[in-house]
Amino acid sequence: MADFAALRETMVAEQVAARGIGEPHLLAALRAVPREAFVPGHLACHAYEDSPLPIEAEQTISQPYVVALMIEAAGVAPGHKVLEIGAGSGYAAAVLGRIAGKVIAIERHAELAALAAERMARLGYDNVRILHADGSGGLPEEAPFDAILVAASGSHVPEPLKRQLAIGGALVMPLGEPGAVQSLVKVIRAGEDDFTRDDLGAVRFVPLIGEQGWRDR
Repeated sequence: MADFAALRETMVAEQVAARGIGEPHLLAALRAVPREAFVPGHLACHAYEDSPLPIEAEQTISQPYVVALMIEAAGVAPGHKVLEIGAGSGYAAAVLGRIAGKVIAIERHAELAALAAERMARLGYDNVRILHADGSGGLPEEAPFDAILVAASGSHVPEPLKRQLAIGGALVMPLGEPGAVQSLVKVIRAGEDDFTRDDLGAVRFVPLIGEQGWRDR
């Protein structure tokens, strides 16, 4: 029987903190969320490895460091309202839920959305809401958001998502062709029509499918 608590501590120390992620609320959230509950049962023993893992619907759960990098880059803090596009297993949403005041995560795969919602209910993350929908255009009726995280790569940052940021809010998402090395970018809404952009490095994500993303093949 794996000692998941010990594996979780090692993951935070060696894969996250040792690589420069130091935001205390984020590290505490990573120590609290049982990653093994967000992967298929037969992969639970691999949940804390430094790599992405396959999940249902032919999708993946990102490696722990990438999840932490995106959350820290977005500046997620207590009391924030956060939108996640591409909920997947629900792991990142759960980590966000341990930090932010309210989290809405959108997932286009019905199977994944149902599984993620069940996990949130079972683990008691009652400030996290999972929606089954095309999230590529965001959720304008719930805007503005203090942070938006997109866990799928697009050809560009969709304008509707930028417009759903609060002033001072940040959006983090990968940009690049499906199957290729992509760039993780951070966009800050500095003013009503003023946006800044920084490149955070190379990543690989599944494609953003939807009205504001790639077409489903």
